[in-house]
Amino acid sequence: FTNAGFEDVIELARLRMPDMYSLFCARPDPLIARDMVFGIPARMRADGSESQAPDMAAVERAVTAAKANGAQGIIVSFLHAWRNGAQEASVKLAVARLAPDLFVFTSAEVWPVIREYERSSTAILNGYVHPRVSGYLTALEERLKHSGVPARPMLTKSNGGLMNAAEGKRACVNMLLSGTASGVIGASWLARQAGEDKVLTLDIGGTSADFALIIGGEAQFGTGELIGEFPLHIPSVSVSSIGVGGGSIASVDAQGVLRVGPESAGSTPGPACYGRGGAQATVTDAMVVCGWLGHSEMAYGQLRIDTGLARSAVGELAARLGRPVEQTAQAILDIAVSEMFVEVEKLASRAGVDLREFTLMPFGGGGPMLGAFLARELGMKRVMAPRRPGVVSALGGLVADLRGDFIRTIFSPLTAASLPEIREAFDALAQEGRDWLAAQGHDAAAELTLSCDMRYLGQSYEIEVVLSPQWLAAAD
Repeated sequence: FTNAGFEDVIELARLRMPDMYSLFCARPDPLIARDMVFGIPARMRADGSESQAPDMAAVERAVTAAKANGAQGIIVSFLHAWRNGAQEASVKLAVARLAPDLFVFTSAEVWPVIREYERSSTAILNGYVHPRVSGYLTALEERLKHSGVPARPMLTKSNGGLMNAAEGKRACVNMLLSGTASGVIGASWLARQAGEDKVLTLDIGGTSADFALIIGGEAQFGTGELIGEFPLHIPSVSVSSIGVGGGSIASVDAQGVLRVGPESAGSTPGPACYGRGGAQATVTDAMVVCGWLGHSEMAYGQLRIDTGLARSAVGELAARLGRPVEQTAQAILDIAVSEMFVEVEKLASRAGVDLREFTLMPFGGGGPMLGAFLARELGMKRVMAPRRPGVVSALGGLVADLRGDFIRTIFSPLTAASLPEIREAFDALAQEGRDWLAAQGHDAAAELTLSCDMRYLGQSYEIEVVLSPQWLAAAD
């Protein structure tokens, strides 16, 4: 549900194409089809005052139509809800009364950022995954209770922290990047144990390679990550990803060019060398042909590498290219490493760091397999592989802290006159954080970090700046 006249916000998005240089590029379809978007006559002004109250008759008609179209839930995203979410809240109450079988989320309660599309997109992502996540977590809790496990399940979040299952059912959007975030948190812990101050992590699984920077023993954070092509505007551990992993399929395109990924053989059937029915050459098969894998048992004896199947799969590509099998396998590895190199260089440029000062920490099932090759291309002199690289993400879940993020948007110049409003907002957010910790069952010590998203007058985008509480107390 959105304001009448603004039904096309999620369709228009930012009017940018994913690839501006491609004549065949197309934007993805919105997660909510156009016939499931309903305009409600209502208007909140930018200063938070109400211009037009929500038309509850229109809300009732929209609920009826949504249910007739098979809706499982409702997302309410109105103009200027970041300033005042009262209209969204009143519509939510109406929907709960009219259709108690539908779940309802408002954009202001999910993440009240100022930009209309980003706020709507984040709320929609939360609702999109809610039915599956909520059902899974409920079943998990029941199974644990039935099995006599007294511990409460805790869930990792995209920000590298933890939350309980009850919150996970409501704030599903906080879990969308939790797997990659857990890996970086686990790697940060290992880096501190090893006394490594600057680390580039390389997490390679079957389908992707994920990169992150650890500086001063701490993961780096940001907002505006993408889930597919859709912006997720909650704080997340900053991770860059590319579709190259151990199971990434190598192919020859119509122009006779060898390519690697983003298609993957997955775990089923997997690389050809696993002997599980896979017939297409993958990065893992190339490693086998080059002699890097296949000399010992894998997965504690549950997996045996078939060199003949790997050579057969890579041989098909070699025949098309007119090259020897070993040379083709090496080319597959070179392409995979070069694609990672490009993505890491972009990450380093954005962060303004010199990777020659960093240690590479490869983990995941395929990280140590390719880590040294990437380090050599990047000019990095040190590679540190964890003893059990396949469980670094699980380690991250075990060592993570409870962590909550709370936001209030104040559209104001940074002057002495605005400091009382800023102080008041931070006091309210701090109390919100303490209440959140109490709801999670934690009443011990906690660390509070204050930051502002700031920009120069006239700029379109902000930079997060960490603030000292002493500055606020002294009205500096």
